Amino acid sequence: MSAHKLGASSAILQDSFDSIKGTRSLDLLVKIKPKLNDAQLESGPLVHDLYQVAALAESFTAQRPKSNKNWGHLADALDREGVTLWNTSGLIRQGTDTDNATVVAALRLAGFRLVEAGLEKSPGIEKAVIWRVSAPPRVADGKQSWSNIIGFAPRFHETEIGNKDRAASILTSAAKLEESLRNTDDPQGLHQQPKARATIVYYSSRMEAAWREGNDGVANFMLQKITEHERLAQLPLGDRELLAAKLLEIGKSVLKASSGQANSTGDGVKAQDAVRWMQKAYYMIEQLDDSATPGIVELKRAILRSLARAYFISSSHDLENLTRAETALQELIASIDTSADPESAEYQQLRWMRLAVLKRRKAGDPEVLVAFKSIIDHMRFTEADVTDILQELRTLSSRHRLVSAVNIHCLRRALSSHDNSGLVFVDRLLLSSIFHCSKDDDHVTAMDDLKAAFNCILEAEFELSRISTTACLTLIWQYGDRHYHVKKWTEAADWFRSGSHQVFKNMGSSNVSKCLRKAALCHVQQREYAKAASDIRLCANSEATTHYMTLLIAVHQGLEDEAIKAARDMARAPDFDRKMLILATQLAHESDMKGLLLSVLDALLQTSNIPEGNMVTEAMVLIRCAIRLILKLMTEPAANQPILIGTLVEHFRTAKRLIEAACAEQKSTLVMKDVSWLWRTAYNCAIQGCSEWKDAEAQATELFEISRELITVYCNVALVEVDVDVYLHAVKASFAATSGRVFAVRHLLHNGSLKGQNGQLQVIAADIQSCKERILDIMNKFEIRAEEDVSRVRSFVHVLRIFETEMICHLKDWDAMKHTIAEAIRSDTLAVITFEAIADILWTEKDCPVDVLFAALEALLHASLDRSCLSVEKFSRWLRAICTILLSRNGTADRVKALGYVEQSFAVMDTSGGDPADTNAFYPMDERQWLLGTSYNTGIECLQFVLFLCMDFKALLKLAFHSASLLDEARRWFESSTVICKFVPDGENRAQKISKTYTHLLARYTPCG
Repeated sequence: MSAHKLGASSAILQDSFDSIKGTRSLDLLVKIKPKLNDAQLESGPLVHDLYQVAALAESFTAQRPKSNKNWGHLADALDREGVTLWNTSGLIRQGTDTDNATVVAALRLAGFRLVEAGLEKSPGIEKAVIWRVSAPPRVADGKQSWSNIIGFAPRFHETEIGNKDRAASILTSAAKLEESLRNTDDPQGLHQQPKARATIVYYSSRMEAAWREGNDGVANFMLQKITEHERLAQLPLGDRELLAAKLLEIGKSVLKASSGQANSTGDGVKAQDAVRWMQKAYYMIEQLDDSATPGIVELKRAILRSLARAYFISSSHDLENLTRAETALQELIASIDTSADPESAEYQQLRWMRLAVLKRRKAGDPEVLVAFKSIIDHMRFTEADVTDILQELRTLSSRHRLVSAVNIHCLRRALSSHDNSGLVFVDRLLLSSIFHCSKDDDHVTAMDDLKAAFNCILEAEFELSRISTTACLTLIWQYGDRHYHVKKWTEAADWFRSGSHQVFKNMGSSNVSKCLRKAALCHVQQREYAKAASDIRLCANSEATTHYMTLLIAVHQGLEDEAIKAARDMARAPDFDRKMLILATQLAHESDMKGLLLSVLDALLQTSNIPEGNMVTEAMVLIRCAIRLILKLMTEPAANQPILIGTLVEHFRTAKRLIEAACAEQKSTLVMKDVSWLWRTAYNCAIQGCSEWKDAEAQATELFEISRELITVYCNVALVEVDVDVYLHAVKASFAATSGRVFAVRHLLHNGSLKGQNGQLQVIAADIQSCKERILDIMNKFEIRAEEDVSRVRSFVHVLRIFETEMICHLKDWDAMKHTIAEAIRSDTLAVITFEAIADILWTEKDCPVDVLFAALEALLHASLDRSCLSVEKFSRWLRAICTILLSRNGTADRVKALGYVEQSFAVMDTSGGDPADTNAFYPMDERQWLLGTSYNTGIECLQFVLFLCMDFKALLKLAFHSASLLDEARRWFESSTVICKFVPDGENRAQKISKTYTHLLARYTPCG
C-alpha cells in the first residue's frame, strides 16, 4: 500500500478514534462517562450514546489495516476503554436495585465492539497465549485474549440488546474470532490448553445464547462440541466446574419448563431433554476428585439431585429412567448420610424423592420400607414432618404390611427421640396404626401389628393421656362393632380384646372388663363358650355386667348352678341394674332353666323397692311366678326338694308380709286377687307336703298357718260376702297348723330335746287354746252351716282338747287339766272319744293326781252311759278303773258310789251281746269275773268290819251308828255278786255258795246285835 494511502487510512482511523474518545466537543465517551456516575441513570439517552459508540467501534474495526504499526496506540486505547465499559456494566448490575438490562446490554455491546476494534486481526498464537486467559466479564489487567473476546460475543441475547440484527452481528463476530483461533498455527502444540479453553468458552457462550433463544438444535450442537474428549481434557479443573454448573443451570431451567406442560407426555419429553443436559454436567466433573476444588462435592450432589428429579419426571417417557433415578438417589443419599448435617431439609427432599421413585416403579415392600425408614430416621419430629409421613401412608393404604411396619418404626423413633420431640405425636401415630390395621384383610396379621404397636409404647414406659386413650379405644370399639354387626364374630372379639391391652391401663380396670366382656359376647355368638368364659374370668368380679356375661355363658353351656350363682352375684354388685335381671328372666325362660328362672325372680323380688309407688303389685306378680315355678320344679325327678321347699315357704312369708303392709297402708284392693290365690296355693301346698314331702313337717305346718292368716286377711278386707268354704278352710288350716306344731313337739319330747324347757310347751299350749277359740268363734257365728262340716269342725275341737291335755300333762298343770275336763263335759256327743283319749293320757301319766284321773274317768263313764256311744269292752275297763279308785279310798261314800257303778254294770251286761268275738257288744268275761270277785270280797269286808266292832267295846258306840249302814252295804254287795253270777259260767252254784256264806256271816253278826 502506498504511503499516501496509509496516511489517508491513518487519518480516517484517527478521526474515528477521536469521535469515540471525545477529542471533539461532541465526542461520545466524554458524554457517557459522567452519566455512568449518576445515582439515577437516564437509560434513554445513555443507551443511544452507547449504541453510537458500538457503531463507531464496529466501523473502526472494518476500516483498520491488518497491521497495527500505525494505529497500535489507538488499539491499546480502544481496548482499555472497552474493558472499562464492560467492567462498568458489572458495577451497574450489582449496585442497582432494579436490573436495568438495557443499559447493561448497551454497555457490554459498546465494550465488546471497542475491545474487538483494538484487537489485531492476526496476532499470532504466541501473542494470544501471552495474554492471560481470564473468564469474562471483568478483566483485571486490561488486556483481552482471544478466549475473552470469543466468550464475550455469544453472551449477548436478543432480548438484552433489543435488536436482532445487533445480536446476529455479534455472533458473526464471535464466529469469525473462533475461526481465526482455530486456524491459528501452533506447530509445537504448546498452546493447546489455552486454545481449547478459549474454544470451549466460545462454544459454551454460543450454547447458552442459543438456549436462551430457544434454539435447542444449536444449543445441543454446541454442547456436543464442548464435550469432545480431546478438547475437554485440556480444560482446567476450575473451568470444568464452572461449565458443569452452567450445564446444570440450563438443565434445571429445562426441567422447570417441563413441569409447566399440560400433558404428561410433553412433560416427559422435556424432562428427557433436561436429563441430557444434566448428564453432560455430571460427565464434566464425574472423574474429578472430591478434593480437587472446594465446591466440587456440593456441585456433584446438586447435579445428582437435579438429575434424579429429571429421571423421575421423564420416567413417564422412558421407564428405565426410574431405575436411573433410583441409582442416582442411592449414590447421593449414601453420601449425604455421612455428611455433617444429614437431617437437613434439602437432604430430606432427596429421601422423599427416592420414595417417590420407588412408588412409581412399584417397588416391593422391603425397598419402600427402607426408604421410609431413612426418612424417619433423619426426620425432625415436627407437625409438618409427621403429617407428611401419615399422608404418604394413606396413599399406600392397600399395602397393609408396609404401612403397619412404617407406622411401628415411626412410633419407635418418636418414643426414642433424643429431645423427646416425638412424644407429642405418639397418639397420632398410634391412631394411624389402628386405622390402617382395620383396613387389613389379613386379620391375624393386623392383630399382630396392632399388638406390636401397643407393645412398643408399653416397653418405652410411655403413658398415653386419657384423651388419647379414649380416642384409641373409641376407634377400637368402632371397628369391633363394625365386625360384630356383619357377624364376623372372631374378628370382632379380637378387636375388642385389643382394647384391654396394658397400654390403656390409665383408663382403669373397668375398661379392661368392658373390652373383655365385648369379646366374650362375640365368642358367645360364635358358640365358642370356653373362650368366652376365659375372657370373662379376666374381668373384675365386682361389676354386675361381668356377672351377667357369666350367667349368659353358663346358660349356653347348660351349667345351671353356675348361672344361678352368677345371677345372685349380679344382684349383689354395686352397679346392679334391675334391667339385667329382666333380661336374665327372659334368658332363663328361653333356655327352660327353671332353677335359674327361680333365682332371677328371687333376685328381682329382693331388689324391688316396695315402698315406692305401687311396687307391691309387681312384687305379688313375682312371688306368684316364683311359686308356680317352684311347684313345677318340685315335680321333676332330680329336684332338690329341701331347698325348693324352703324357698317356697320363704316366698309365702314374703307375700304375707307385703300383704299385711299393704293393708296397713289402706292398699288392700291392690292385692285382693293375690291374697285369694296365695291362701289357696299355700293351703294346697301344705296338703301336698303332708303326703309327699319328706322331713318337711315344719314347712307344711307353716304353710297351713300362712294360709290361715291370709284367709283371715281376705275375710277382713273382702268387699262381698265370703263363701262358707273359705271359713271352713280357715278352720282346717288353723287346725292343721296347730296339729303340726303339736307333732313337732312330740318328736322333740321323744328325743329328749325339750327336757327341762317348758317355754315352748307353754307356747304350744297357748296356741292350742287360741286355735280352739278361733274355731269355736267361727262356729258360734254360724259361718259353717252344713251338718257334715259342723261335725268335722267339732271333731277338730275335741282333738285340740286332747292335744291340750297332752301339753298340760307335760307341764304338770293339773288345775288347767280340771278345767279342760269340765269343758269337755259340757261338749257334744263326741266328748266320749275325747274323754277316752284324755283318760288314756292321764292313766299313763304317773304324776297325775288321782282326783284328776278319777274326774276324767268318771266323766268318761257318764258320757258313755248318757250317750250310749262307748263300746262295752271299754266301758268295762273304765268301770273297773273307777271302782278300783273308789274302793282304794275305803270310804263309805266311795264304796257306795262304787257299788252304784257296779249295779250300773248289770244293765250293761244284761243288754250286751252273747258273742265273745264281738268286742264292742260283749262284756268281757274277765271283767265279769272281776266284778263278781270284787262285790263278794267287798261284802265280806263290810261284815267282817261289823264283827270287829262287836269285839271292841269302844267300837260298840260307833257300831250303834254305823252297823245298820254297814250291814245294809254288805247286803247290797252280796246281792250284787249274786246278780253277777247270772252272767258268769256256773253262776247258779256260785250264787248258792254266796248265799250260804252271807247267811253264815249274818248269823254271826246277830248275837252281837
